[in-house]
Amino acid sequence: MDFKYRWKNSAPPTRDQAATSDSLLDESQFTDEKDRQMAEETARKQLDVPTRIPDEDRPALPHAGPNPVEGEEIQQ
Repeated sequence: MDFKYRWKNSAPPTRDQAATSDSLLDESQFTDEKDRQMAEETARKQLDVPTRIPDEDRPALPHAGPNPVEGEEIQQ
């Protein structure tokens, strides 16, 4: 199956690269963020890697964030 979008580095990424990368496609070819997101999902499906979810960067628990820096006090 041909893919009609340009890849970010002119070649399809490996599955490992695709799984960890935020963006797989060349962003200059899109005028709308929604179109880019739909194309990214299609690219991930073609490479057989999981699609990203909108709140993936947010912690699951409201107070669970990055670990505090050593020597820094924990605020409660």
